[in-house]
Amino acid sequence: MPTQSLFPTLIHTARLADKDWAAFNRQLLSECHQLAHDDLAGQRWSAKNYPGGYTSYNSVCRMQQMSPTFAALERKLNRHVASYARALALDLEGRQLAMTDCWVNIMPQLVVHGLHLHPLSTISGTYYVQTPKGCSAIKFEDPRLDRFMAAPPRRSDCKPEQRPWFIVPAEAGKLVLFESWLRHEVAPNPVKTERISISFNYNWF
Repeated sequence: MPTQSLFPTLIHTARLADKDWAAFNRQLLSECHQLAHDDLAGQRWSAKNYPGGYTSYNSVCRMQQMSPTFAALERKLNRHVASYARALALDLEGRQLAMTDCWVNIMPQLVVHGLHLHPLSTISGTYYVQTPKGCSAIKFEDPRLDRFMAAPPRRSDCKPEQRPWFIVPAEAGKLVLFESWLRHEVAPNPVKTERISISFNYNWF
């Protein structure tokens, strides 16, 4: 073909495909709230680094090793991570991708999750526990954005993969996987109900 598509950025979105996902989410939701109540170190860190919200990122970040419910989530995620790794054509040299970190994010109204990436990880993702109608989506940035020179804007009818940003709506029971180097953000939550998610990293070394 005279025109080829090179260097694709692949994002995996799916539901857990579990008939009892709603009951499972209720248990996760209960444990997320309990953790936010008990985790004093996380509360202090969040007050400085995550204003208005709560995250256990810097305090209790291996929930899969502490809670049977989160360990069950890890087992459910493993199948999706393996499928995503195959789609990426990753040569893992006989090793397996393993979950290294798993933490809770609670975003009340107006809380924002700034643009960032996940260093020292291979595959990262988020699983949505509670997503009130109208809550913020996750927004991915074109990794080439800082290299565009004298480039006109894209037409409004261009393909999704040609846009400088790509948005994936947050939906309870759904997971999103991406390569850890891909920068992303969550805009301020515009609704009063908390947006609650579980983030995680997988690594192969």
